Amino acid sequence: MPQYKFEAIDPTGKEIKDIIEAATEDDAQATIRQMGYHVTRIAQYKERKLKGAAKRNDGKTFSFGRVSSSKLTTFTRQLSILQDAGLPILRSLNILMNQAPPGALRNALIDTVSEIESGSSLSEAMAKSPKAFNRLYINMVKAGEAGGALEVILNRLSEFLERSEHLKRKIKAALTYPVAVVFFALAILTGIMLWIVPSFIKIFEDFETDLPAMTVLLMNISNWVVNYWYMIPIIPILIWLTIKLTTSFEYGRHGWHLFLLKVPIFGQLFEKTTVARTTRTLGTLVTSGVPILEAIHITRETSDNAVFEELYQHVLEAIRDGDTIANPMKQYSIPPFHFGALIYAFIFIPVAGALIYLMKLRNKILDDMVINMVDVGEETGELDTMLYKVADTFDAEVEALTEALMSLLEPLLVIFLGAMVGFIVIALFMPLVKLITSLSS
Repeated sequence: MPQYKFEAIDPTGKEIKDIIEAATEDDAQATIRQMGYHVTRIAQYKERKLKGAAKRNDGKTFSFGRVSSSKLTTFTRQLSILQDAGLPILRSLNILMNQAPPGALRNALIDTVSEIESGSSLSEAMAKSPKAFNRLYINMVKAGEAGGALEVILNRLSEFLERSEHLKRKIKAALTYPVAVVFFALAILTGIMLWIVPSFIKIFEDFETDLPAMTVLLMNISNWVVNYWYMIPIIPILIWLTIKLTTSFEYGRHGWHLFLLKVPIFGQLFEKTTVARTTRTLGTLVTSGVPILEAIHITRETSDNAVFEELYQHVLEAIRDGDTIANPMKQYSIPPFHFGALIYAFIFIPVAGALIYLMKLRNKILDDMVINMVDVGEETGELDTMLYKVADTFDAEVEALTEALMSLLEPLLVIFLGAMVGFIVIALFMPLVKLITSLSS
């Protein structure tokens, strides 16, 4: 009896991959539906014997980590151009594999070419290299293969990746200046506390004079830096490790992401960036012909935010029950209270953090405009177009907000550095002036 390899989604939204025996493909689908699964892809399964050269390792080098988004974006655009030119997919991949420098991408292309030579489709071959190609990438390629429009899908995918990469570069470039200024300022202030202030402390101790409160505070800070200077790099590392440890659990990850969305000013940036990315992902998948349940499932997994993952899980369950996309978006656009987010707010924003979180408790993570445009898209059958419009709008808002933040941060940094230097100068020279006056009299 023939075997059929299928992919499906169970009632909880989890993806199922398995093989089933049935007389025909229709019988296989009927059996899968009786199991309570929603079929997203099915094909007859044939065991293949790998050729001797199929699993070749020649040319592969040691690599660590995933393929960078910039390299994947460039590769996708090049593959799209080669496919538009009419080259066979295997030849296109061989060209790109030979010109790729040693690393994770080249290793992934070697494996992909080997899998295709052994009889796999492009999507199946790419699925064997998860460090290079994520679920979004693989499912769009799969949709292109099913619809016979791989070159069109690759073009859409390259445009999607290029937009995402452009936005990421924009944010990184904007944050480079303030991060560099803060780093060098801390280094200079640490040097002052380690070598300059102790010299003044020795002078003050020799004259045994009464010191102002500002000078005493500066001396205490300097003594702490001299005695515990090694804690300066250790403290941020400990904070980072604590965040990594707590976010390794689902509850902690959800609380951290919700806290980031509630942070004043920067929370808007996180929120708008996530909305832009998820709506563009969903729009691209819908346009490419991916089934809506699978598209929302992929969007949920690639959102990189536990709060939005929960939102799209509710949307997925509602659609399975026959509802629309807009209704659950509106119903669950306000995240419920989360104790973990309150703890993060209390720790990272002393005094006012908990109050800020409670004040923003009823804030929506999806604007009414987003929900209304999704609703209109469903009514008119232009859901993908509306999702693209939402993504374009929020991309523009992210860029405008980033520029506004950088314009605000520059004077704030100057004021902060001026205040620090002014504090040190005043704290050191006030007792000096007093000493000179007493000696003169």
